[in-house]
Amino acid sequence: MLSGHHPVLAQSPPVETGVSQALAKTRKQTISKVTYALKFDIPEQKNQPIPASESITFNWATSRNRKNETMASLQLDFKEERAHLQSVSVNGTVIPIVFESEHLLISTAFLKPGNNTISIQFTAGNSSLNRNDEYLYTLLVPDRARTVFPCFDQPDIKASFQLSLTVPKGWQAMTNASVKDSSATGNRKTINFLASEVIPTYLFSFVAGKFTPISRTVKGRPMTLLHRETDTTKIRLSLDPIFNLHADALTFLEEYTQIPYPFRKFDFAAIPDFQYGGMEHAGAIDYKLSSLFLDNGATRDQKLSRATLISHETAHMWFGDLVTMRWFDDVWLKEVFANFMADKITEVSSPDANYDLQFVVDHFPAAYAVDRTEGANPIGQPLANLKEAGTLYGGIIYHKAPIMMRQLERLMGKTALRDGLRAYLKKYAFDNATWADLIAILDPYTPTDLKAWNRVWVNETGRPTFTYQLDQKAGKINRFVITQKGEDGSNRLWPQGFEVSLVYPDHVDELTVAMTKSQVELPEAVGKTAPSFVVFNSSGQGYGLFPIDTAMISQLATLKNPVTRAAAYINLYENMLSRQVIDPARLAKIYQSLLDKEPEELNLRLLTNQLSDIVWNFTKPDQRTSLAASVEQATWHAMEHETASGKKKLLFRLYQAIASSPEARDRLYTIWNDQKAPAGVTLTEDDYTSLALALAVRDYPAEGILARQLIRIKNPDRKKRLEFMMPALSSNVAERDAFFASLASEANREREAWVTAALGYLHHPLRAQTSAKYLAKSLELLEEIQRTGDIFFPESWLRSILSGYQTPETAQLVRKFLAERPTYNPRLRAKLLQAADSPFRASKLLY
Repeated sequence: MLSGHHPVLAQSPPVETGVSQALAKTRKQTISKVTYALKFDIPEQKNQPIPASESITFNWATSRNRKNETMASLQLDFKEERAHLQSVSVNGTVIPIVFESEHLLISTAFLKPGNNTISIQFTAGNSSLNRNDEYLYTLLVPDRARTVFPCFDQPDIKASFQLSLTVPKGWQAMTNASVKDSSATGNRKTINFLASEVIPTYLFSFVAGKFTPISRTVKGRPMTLLHRETDTTKIRLSLDPIFNLHADALTFLEEYTQIPYPFRKFDFAAIPDFQYGGMEHAGAIDYKLSSLFLDNGATRDQKLSRATLISHETAHMWFGDLVTMRWFDDVWLKEVFANFMADKITEVSSPDANYDLQFVVDHFPAAYAVDRTEGANPIGQPLANLKEAGTLYGGIIYHKAPIMMRQLERLMGKTALRDGLRAYLKKYAFDNATWADLIAILDPYTPTDLKAWNRVWVNETGRPTFTYQLDQKAGKINRFVITQKGEDGSNRLWPQGFEVSLVYPDHVDELTVAMTKSQVELPEAVGKTAPSFVVFNSSGQGYGLFPIDTAMISQLATLKNPVTRAAAYINLYENMLSRQVIDPARLAKIYQSLLDKEPEELNLRLLTNQLSDIVWNFTKPDQRTSLAASVEQATWHAMEHETASGKKKLLFRLYQAIASSPEARDRLYTIWNDQKAPAGVTLTEDDYTSLALALAVRDYPAEGILARQLIRIKNPDRKKRLEFMMPALSSNVAERDAFFASLASEANREREAWVTAALGYLHHPLRAQTSAKYLAKSLELLEEIQRTGDIFFPESWLRSILSGYQTPETAQLVRKFLAERPTYNPRLRAKLLQAADSPFRASKLLY
């Protein structure tokens, strides 16, 4: 509550590590109009320190607690050693450096009401600068700006950033604002940038290094791309789509939101082995290079994924960058809208794509993979300290939230939701807002009680289970009832709409179900001829574990609607995991029979992923050889007869993934050794590297496969990646042991994408017997992984180490680890239970 310049605070926030919610609230009440002027002097050698300086200007409203005592100090966040701070001055006066629990403490005796300036000389923190031999880049989400420079690191203190970089003369640089001027002295140059618009600290960004800049103007919008790709084919094939997809996304969003692009510039950088697919830095998006630059062997699916990624990051310019969540407990809010809008943009920018099918295949398996587990988390999660914010990310906010949002759009209508979102963006532009703020804006647009609807969808975990009763008499339906309850046995209700298809030999009747009660009757079904079979969730919009009509199983290929087939495949797989209706061996047999019958590439990706999963994770080792041999034959046969190049590539990947017989391994070696792809399949350098890795993990008896592949690789960044991974794939157990032991050192985990890729091979099911001994130590490292790594690292670390195991011993190891740590970080506990879902289920299904 404001009282003139004196907010009444319950108490001064304690000085503690991280950024507590109490500290954030106090600072929000007393700090405003913040600007940062930052200078970094970046040496060419990545192991040399980076001298830096900054001036922070802000308005300060004196703060008093209830005893009318002025707070003793203002806390600036800096997660570094005290030795990194050289000098501090306030309003021109040098003051003593007081540093405690990741905070630089500024005595309020040196501050004055109104405008203040704090100037600091320091050495930049390295942990979020991602320094490489020839380039570096910041990645500061969610609370990592404080690891680089002292700041108010919370999303609701937005600020303008003015950056100055001194770098080697041959380097390029990019930040949130355009270049103001630059000057060179000897082999160094200084680039001064203009001030940015106001943005939260987590969106401040810069990239610097040996990059190739490419500038284009598309639809009147100038854009610059920085990249390190060397493959001329990838460059030639990718540049037009990269620029055009961004332009298309901007056009769509300006029309949908009725707000012009909110920032003065729009650039992007493609970074080798970037930790995420992309990061939405305002006006300076970063992407994983391999997500943007595709070769002539790229499938339609890969191209669609690139379009969706670009649309997602561009949508963030409005949803997240223009309007930002107030606190990271609402981080899902920016992600749900980025995904929601990306789906809409892709529908327009890729008109040959099946939007509904893409939605089902992209979101449902990934959402279920978390929500069915013992570690399921709700979409909205409380957060006491920003140092825990990274643990909020995962499949629920990226995949369940868009499903929820589509249900909301279905409930409200597309136009009402769009108009509500326009009002929301306009009201909170360049400011912060909560989910509650949005619900308050949307509520008048619909008669539905959104707060009640919100409770089960956003604040609770899990999914519903559906059952049905279809009674018939004299060949006609006389009653059709659908019942819903929580998968956990609770009587909770997820209000939603979905479709059920009655399938006949010559047509399909699709009925809409408004599941607003725990049990609903479908009166429109009564009197219809009894169908050959029923398919639940046939339009792919409902959420939950749906029942399987067993008569459908042998008739899957007769379903003409690709979305209905996708929903059926997902329903079958989820029922298998729940030990209902069908077992893994039978499902594998059915999927094999569909490899040469499924016409849609997206559905084939779904089928091949599930089939590979069944072979490796849900088949006992002593039965795997015969199943794999059968799948190999079916896959190769389907590939030879397939005419579509994208589907051929997917089938070849499945063949490579499950190859177990001597014949299959020899065939793969010949393809790799001769560099001669099967007819109609395009294999590129990356594909041949993948093949070499597949042969190495199988201990194929040929000398130096990986060393020979290393010589073939032309791109220096991709060479380094393979060099890093080679010890993890060694046929020598002692060398693998040494590689794993090296990961205990933080310095050896810097390239997270390399680490998790290597771990996936280290813990491949073929290596499970010699790698299981690493599991206990891997779990012990988890807290350190969370503390030192980026937001997705704990989850990808766990999935890389656990997903290849299926024995009761592995399940027991995880249970014992958690039982011995009753006070273990609850969010890491949840991540572990999520990642262990596959071995938990496999051990029950198979042993």
